[in-house]
Amino acid sequence: MLPRLIDANYVDRFTLYLCFSDGSEGEIDLEGELDGEIFEPLKDIFYFKNFVVNRELHTITWPNGADFSPEFLYDKLKVIA
Repeated sequence: MLPRLIDANYVDRFTLYLCFSDGSEGEIDLEGELDGEIFEPLKDIFYFKNFVVNRELHTITWPNGADFSPEFLYDKLKVIA
């Protein structure tokens, strides 16, 4: 079973610090992942900062409905030792 995203904090530019239920945590840079119409608004740094941790979906979401799958975030995570 994939660990659940439990917390996310803004770091800088398009980088977030993510924490998962299995104790994995670290920074993830999403700047290169903002392709497609749904992600276009997220290229505005002020809009990007408006994410929330959706407790039902176990991922981060934005007001326009954009999100990334928790599996994608977990796999992309740069674990900080």
